[in-house]
Amino acid sequence: MDKTFSLEDRMRIIQEIVPGRQITLAHVIANPDNVLFERLNLSKGNEKARGAIGIVTMSPGEMSIIGGDIALKASGVEIGFIDRFSGTLLITGNVSQVEEALKELVEYCKNTLEFTVCAITRT
Repeated sequence: MDKTFSLEDRMRIIQEIVPGRQITLAHVIANPDNVLFERLNLSKGNEKARGAIGIVTMSPGEMSIIGGDIALKASGVEIGFIDRFSGTLLITGNVSQVEEALKELVEYCKNTLEFTVCAITRT
C-alpha cells in the first residue's frame, strides 16, 4: 500500500536553549564511592581531592569558565571538568572546600550578576 505524506502529516520538533542568567543545579556529593570518580575520570592519582564532587549547571554556558575561576579562588578545590557549551562545571576537593566553593559561586551569581539561582543541595 503506497501512502503519500503531506506536510501536515509530519511532526517537527525544535529544541533550543534560551540563554538565561541562572544556576539550575548546584549539588555536593559528599564522600562518593571511588567507582564514581573512576567513571567520571576525576582526580586520578590525587586522593586528597576525592572527598567530594561539586556539580553546577549554569547558563549562559560561558559562565562555567567564570564559575571555575570563582570556585578555585574560593577554596582549594580542583577543576574536574568544565564545558563552556553546556554550562557544566565539576569540582573536586574535600567536603568543606567544595561546599565553600559552591556557596561563593552561587552568592556571586545572585548578588553581583543578578542571576536566578537554586539552593545548594547535598547527598
